[in-house]
Amino acid sequence: MKVLRRKEGPSLDSRLAALLEAAKLGEGRVSEPAVAGARAVAERAGVRRELSIDHTVAALAGATGSGKSSLYNALAGQDLADVGVTRPTTSTAQAALWDGEGAGPLLDWLDIPRRHSAADDPGLSGLVLLDLPDHDSIRLSHRLEVDRLVEQVDLLVWVVDPQKYADAALHERYLRPLAGHRDVMVVVLNQVDRLPADAVDRCLDDLRRLLDDDGLPGIPVLAVSARTGRGLDELRALLGERVSKRKSWSARLAADITAAAEHLAAAGPAQPVDGDRSPQAVDGGTSGGGKRLGGAERALTGALCAAAGVPAVVEAVAKGHRHRAVVATGWPVTRWVRRFRPDPLRRLRLGGLSPAGRAVRSAGGRADRGADREIVGRTSVPAASAVQRAQVETAVRDVGEVAAAGMPGAWAAAVRQAARSRAPELADAVDRAVATTSAVGTRRPRWWRAVNVVQWAVFAAMLAGALWLGVLFGMDYLRLPQPPLPTVGVVPWPTVLLVGGVLAGVLIALLARLAAWAGGRRRARRTGRALRASIGRVGEELVLEPVEAELDTYARFKEAVDQARAHA
Repeated sequence: MKVLRRKEGPSLDSRLAALLEAAKLGEGRVSEPAVAGARAVAERAGVRRELSIDHTVAALAGATGSGKSSLYNALAGQDLADVGVTRPTTSTAQAALWDGEGAGPLLDWLDIPRRHSAADDPGLSGLVLLDLPDHDSIRLSHRLEVDRLVEQVDLLVWVVDPQKYADAALHERYLRPLAGHRDVMVVVLNQVDRLPADAVDRCLDDLRRLLDDDGLPGIPVLAVSARTGRGLDELRALLGERVSKRKSWSARLAADITAAAEHLAAAGPAQPVDGDRSPQAVDGGTSGGGKRLGGAERALTGALCAAAGVPAVVEAVAKGHRHRAVVATGWPVTRWVRRFRPDPLRRLRLGGLSPAGRAVRSAGGRADRGADREIVGRTSVPAASAVQRAQVETAVRDVGEVAAAGMPGAWAAAVRQAARSRAPELADAVDRAVATTSAVGTRRPRWWRAVNVVQWAVFAAMLAGALWLGVLFGMDYLRLPQPPLPTVGVVPWPTVLLVGGVLAGVLIALLARLAAWAGGRRRARRTGRALRASIGRVGEELVLEPVEAELDTYARFKEAVDQARAHA
C-alpha cells in the first residue's frame, strides 16, 4: 500500500535567507521601517537559534489588576512577585525557572536580571516563565519593557480579567497585530471566582468572539482563578505540552518571519512620489519581468527619432549622396564648381571625415584642411523643439506607466523612476547615434571610381582633340605644309575627339546624376532604417533596460517574500 507523505515546506533557514534577500532587494524601494523590521527579525532569529532551544520562554502579560503576578506565583508554587490590586507593582520582568540549567545566556539576551527557581514540577521542566510589567502602566518604561519582551519571548500568555478583557488597548495594540502568532499565544481569563458560573461561560463566549474579530480563531482560552486554583491544572498541562515539544521557539520565529514578510509585501514607497497609486499588497501585483512594452517602446523610438531630426538627416543623406556623386563622376570641366556648394551632411557635422574631402581625394585631387578634418563634438542637426522634447518626456513616462501597471505602489514608483533615471542622457546619446549611423550615408559606391576613370579618359580624348586641332590651326596660320589628316568618314579625327569628348562627358555626367538620384533615395531609406534601429537601441539601453532590471528585481523580491512567508 502506497503511503502518502505530507509535503514539507521550506526550512526556517531558507525562510530566513529569503527574508534577508527580500529586505536587500527592497532597500531604497519600499519604506525603511519595513526593511529595518525584516532585518531585525532575521537578526533576532539568528541569535535565538544559537541560544538554548531546550528551554521555552513563556511570558505572562496583562493589564493592571488582571492578577498576572498572582497567577505567576501560583504557577511557580511560591510567592516570587509582589501582588497589587489597583496599581502596578511589577516594574521589571522576572523569571521563574523549572530546571533552568543552561538558561543563563538566554536570560542574559532577554535582559532578565531577576531569576528564581520554581517549585519542582517534572511536567514543566525547561519552562522559563516571565512576569512582565503591566502593558497599560502609567509609566512609559514599563510599557516599553513589555513591548520589548513581547517581540522576543517564545510563548505569550495574555492574562485578562472579567472587567477589562475587552479593553481596546489590549486588542488593538497587541492581539490584532499579532494575529499571525496565534500558534504561540494563549489567553487566560483570570479571577473567574468573582463571577457566577453562568457569567463565566458568557464572558468566555464574548472573549472568543472578540478574539475571532482580532483574527485569532481557535486560540486556546482558559478560565482560571489564581486565588482558588481553578483551571491551574489545565494551564500547567498546556504549558507542559508546549515545553515538551520544544517547538515554541521555532514557531515564534516562523511567525515573526511571516509577519515581517507580510509587512515588506504591503510596504509603501521609500519616498513618496507625486501621482503614485497607493500601496498594494505584492499578491496583487504583476509577476515581474517580461512585460510587453511594444506600443510604448515604438512610441519612444518615434519620439526620439523626431527629436533627433531623423527626417532632416535622411533628406541630407539623399542630397549629400547626389552632391558627392556629381563631384566624383561629373564632367571634369564643370565638376570643380560643385566644390563651392556646401555638402548637406557636412553642414550638419555628420559622417566623421568630411564627405567632400573624401570625394575630392577619390577624384585624384587634394582636399583642403577644412574638408579633410575629423568632425568632433555634437552635430549641427537642428535642436529639438519644445513640443518634441515634451513628446520624448511623455514617451518615457508612458514606458514607466505601462511597465508599472498592476504593480504595488512602492514598486510601481521604483519602475517609473527607473524609466526616468537616465533620461537626461538621451539627448547626447541620440546625437552620437545619429553621427555614427549617418556615416553609412557617406560611403562611396564602387561604380563612382569606374565612372570617374571613364570621365577622365574622355576628358583626355577631348584635350587631345583640342590640342590636335590647335596644332593644325597653327600650322595653317604659319603657312606650313599640312600633315596627313585621318578621318572618320568625312570628319577629321581631331574634331571627333574634341566634339565626341564633350558630348560623351556631358552624357556620362547626366547618366551618373540619374543613377546618383536613384541611389540617393535607396541610401536615404537604408539610413533611415539604420537610424531608427540605432536610436531604438539608445532608448532600449537608457530607458527599457533600467525598467527591465527593476521588473526583474521586483520578480526576485516577490519570489523571496513568497518563500519567506511560506509555512512549513
